[in-house]
Amino acid sequence: MKDYGEHSCGMEPLAGNSSLTTEERNKNSLQLDTMSTQEILTLINAEDHKVAPAVAAAIPEIIEAVDLIANRLKAGGRLFYVGAGTSGRLGILDVAEIKPTFGVGLDTVEAIIAGGAKAITESVEEAEDDFHQGGEELKLRGIGESDVVVGIAASGSTPFVLGALVTARKRGAATIGIACNHNSRLRDYSDVTIEVVVGPEVLTGSTRMKAGSAQKMVLNMISTATMVKLGHVYENLMMGMQITNTKLVHRAVRIVSAAAGVSADDAAALLEASGNDIKTAVVMGKLQVDAAAARQLLDRAEGYVRKAIALGRNTMD
Repeated sequence: MKDYGEHSCGMEPLAGNSSLTTEERNKNSLQLDTMSTQEILTLINAEDHKVAPAVAAAIPEIIEAVDLIANRLKAGGRLFYVGAGTSGRLGILDVAEIKPTFGVGLDTVEAIIAGGAKAITESVEEAEDDFHQGGEELKLRGIGESDVVVGIAASGSTPFVLGALVTARKRGAATIGIACNHNSRLRDYSDVTIEVVVGPEVLTGSTRMKAGSAQKMVLNMISTATMVKLGHVYENLMMGMQITNTKLVHRAVRIVSAAAGVSADDAAALLEASGNDIKTAVVMGKLQVDAAAARQLLDRAEGYVRKAIALGRNTMD
């Protein structure tokens, strides 16, 4: 692989887009500007139906990615999403939901977008061409060998993303690429490459559409499966959910009630006694122990609720 680490101008030469599926014209939408509203929407919906099967075809690579990320995070590493434009915003969206859903904060999972905070709500298209800056963003965060970097680029050739992956590899971090083209350039920069090929967009080159949907699905799968493997889920219930508003208070009561098999009133009392920690409340309810005993069991089980309950039952037998 070519070493771009000392590229003098910080800009990697742009690859031509002529061979990219994401840039091709969709034969089904050549008359898009003449269609009725119903025809436009029906066509978009029909094309969207191609996304889930394309994601399913990439499950073997997604498995590799999840296992790699989970193992690094278990060892104390961090996860970084890196992208530009729509891809970057999708990374930010996924990360923004991880803490309230699983209780895992920005010290463990972070998203980096080309162009910085401004690019979240406004287009900063030129920022994606800066190969050097992608790596600099990771250096600022002290990227190291225990970490994982996921580069997200529909084209698979975004310089900002490729630059980040080069730096990650030099620092010993694991690298994963998510693209929507076959044989993307991310292959040369990633330990695991997930290529979800959804075909040409209804609106030529508008990868916020099918490609964006595919990337969001993959990110949902990666983050959710990783958090399950890290013990933030019991059965199919959120154990690390942050209780920050009235809706979530009610949800937490329902979670504890369902997981521990107790009434809503008892679940509310368990939550109060646990300091609003769902894992602790569930173990308390399942084993009829106090908060201190539940916490000790969770510590011994490394935070896995099912293991903590099993340990408690073995102790009681």
